[in-house]
Amino acid sequence: MRSEPVKDGGRGLARGKPSAKEQVYLYVRDLIMRGEVPGGAFIEEEQITEATGVSRTPVREAFLRLEAERFLDLIPRRGAQVRQITAQELMNVYEARRVIEVHVARRVCDERLEVPPAMTTLMRGMEEVAGANGQDLDYARHIELDVMFHRALVAAAGNDVLLEVYDALQVRKMRVAYTALRVGPARMALIMSQHQALLDALHAHDADAAAAVLEEHLKPVVEVISLLPSR
Repeated sequence: MRSEPVKDGGRGLARGKPSAKEQVYLYVRDLIMRGEVPGGAFIEEEQITEATGVSRTPVREAFLRLEAERFLDLIPRRGAQVRQITAQELMNVYEARRVIEVHVARRVCDERLEVPPAMTTLMRGMEEVAGANGQDLDYARHIELDVMFHRALVAAAGNDVLLEVYDALQVRKMRVAYTALRVGPARMALIMSQHQALLDALHAHDADAAAAVLEEHLKPVVEVISLLPSR
């Protein structure tokens, strides 16, 4: 039995069309990030060609990129399967983030490095998203700004290798972030209060306070872990 074509709700292809491959990549990535195609589900090439109006070649090229970025597993004779994030993997990612971000925060404080002004700008942007009264929360925009906020912190260390390692964690972080906010949208207020506390500690060059904020901020969310397979 054929699966029904995946619907995009008018979102997937609205980000510009630099190439057919890029369109498909953004479209499928958006479906996965938003949880509209769950981990373990298969995505058929025909579904995507019908939904996007492109040929099979750019779909296959996009699938290869999505596999390289750990969104998909391409299984011979079976197709493209959405990669499942496990509870253990999530905890590992948060542990890695704590190691990197706490280290950088301490360096910024101890060496009195400049606190990136972009962090304040990005935090204000998140406040605007959360304060949009009478509208559905724009999870995608909030997560985008949150990723940029934390990346700006890591970049403040001036260590390109460390930043490259950190960037490799972002795909998995962003996927679970959608689930975390859908499960508990009230977390936005907590997230922003912790961001402000982090900025205050960085500007005060208080390494212990900055580290304590990040240790709490980067704890895995119990409600999200409970929704994921253990391994």
